[in-house]
Amino acid sequence: MKVELEADKCVASGQCVLAAMEVFDQDDDGIAILLEEQVGDDQLDNVKEAIAVCPAAAIRLVEQ
Repeated sequence: MKVELEADKCVASGQCVLAAMEVFDQDDDGIAILLEEQVGDDQLDNVKEAIAVCPAAAIRLVEQ
């Protein structure tokens, strides 16, 4: 699965990092950055949690 992040929607809450720190980080302004675009089954639950808790709805999964 591919993770897509719309950084321009990000409100810097950091919830994605708390849910999936191996996939997301934050820049100096707190805006989310994507560390891994492709995620395996072992990371899928954490990414789905990040999607669920993102207050800006800036994250989505795309099946390839």
